[in-house]
Amino acid sequence: MSRPILYFIGALLIVAALIMAAAARAAKAPALMQANIYQEGIDLTGYWVSEKLDGVRAFWDGQQLLSRNGNVIDTPPGFTEGFPTQPLDGELWMGRGTFSQLVGILNRRTPSAEPWRHIYFMAFDLPSSPGPFDQRLPRLRKLIDDAALPHLHMVDQRRGRDHATLMRDLERVVAAGGEGLMLHRGGAPYRGERNDDLLKVKPYLDAEAEVVAVIPGEGKYTGMMGALLVKTPGGRHFRLGTGFSDALRARPPAIGSVVTYKYHGHTRHGLPRFASFLRLREEGPGFTRSSR
Repeated sequence: MSRPILYFIGALLIVAALIMAAAARAAKAPALMQANIYQEGIDLTGYWVSEKLDGVRAFWDGQQLLSRNGNVIDTPPGFTEGFPTQPLDGELWMGRGTFSQLVGILNRRTPSAEPWRHIYFMAFDLPSSPGPFDQRLPRLRKLIDDAALPHLHMVDQRRGRDHATLMRDLERVVAAGGEGLMLHRGGAPYRGERNDDLLKVKPYLDAEAEVVAVIPGEGKYTGMMGALLVKTPGGRHFRLGTGFSDALRARPPAIGSVVTYKYHGHTRHGLPRFASFLRLREEGPGFTRSSR
């Protein structure tokens, strides 16, 4: 058998292994409720409002913590001791503006008790509990109160009022370093899919794209990255040239990595308007920013 054919067969085997690995990860991933984007005009009195925490989505299955991709999140001894046997949907959080530090701790091979002392599991739903969110919420509150654990807390929820009040709340949270707000429809059952029962409210839109090329810089960025050529999940290409630190320009994201960018609507050609780099999707066992 010729060498080119052997190379071709080897490449096919590698692709097949990657596909099987991805399928295995998807098979064990928890079915989590995911949010759509809030649009003005709905009756907010039927929703609960909470802060969108800048953390890592996590699922407590009654025995262990899982990432949104289904990977086990290793915790130091005692961290989950006393957690309820019921599944909890929530996220790991250290405080506003600490996402990168949090991911660094989670990606350590051996979890250490000292850094985990500052991490909290913030629960916001009871996935296996029947009934609408209005009924699940008091059950969740009682579970958290009865457990009385230092690392287990509940995300604060308050009733919605109107759009003007929501925008004032958003402005206050963002000014204090928060990421945005979440809306959860009180009459909604828990559905492990993206739907309008859960809505995120942010001062900008964001999305992810794959890096396909690094464009060299000019002028003060000579010898550094000038911009990234990225591809959206829909196959659209565009340049992402703002929002980068000098350190990131010196060591740009690798081709094939995924970045998150923020933008303000779309142009008439369907491309993101005023797109700006927001963050690099962190590597590791499924530890990405909360996707609620």
